[in-house]
Amino acid sequence: MRHRRKTIKLGRSTAHRDSLLANQVCSLIEHHRIKTTLAKAKATKPLAERMVTLGKRGDLHARRTAISYLKQKDIVKVLFEKIAPAAANRQGGYTRITKLGPRQSDSAPMAYLEWVDTAPDLETKIEAEVIPSTTSSKK
Repeated sequence: MRHRRKTIKLGRSTAHRDSLLANQVCSLIEHHRIKTTLAKAKATKPLAERMVTLGKRGDLHARRTAISYLKQKDIVKVLFEKIAPAAANRQGGYTRITKLGPRQSDSAPMAYLEWVDTAPDLETKIEAEVIPSTTSSKK
């Protein structure tokens, strides 16, 4: 029985699940928004929040702890220099899960996992995606 067990297993071994969640957080830091299944988003959210809290601490031990989880120094640098200062005035709840419709192939519930305090470059990136390109005339 799974009473009072908080670990979401996602049908993977422990090492595979840890790698998956670390890669999800790295993608979230790099792209500011990821589209994933709802179960993976719910499992990734606590780790992402913990990494931002480490980034807000900003000391050497926090940086080394983040590197031990995420395994990518350049991503940790972005976390400590851009994302953590943007969330400095927030006490928690740095990420948001927005539910989407089911995936067409297997009807898995999909969701966006994104930062609540979006960076300015993300807003311009989203606007650039919304603006349609020039339509080509068919001959």
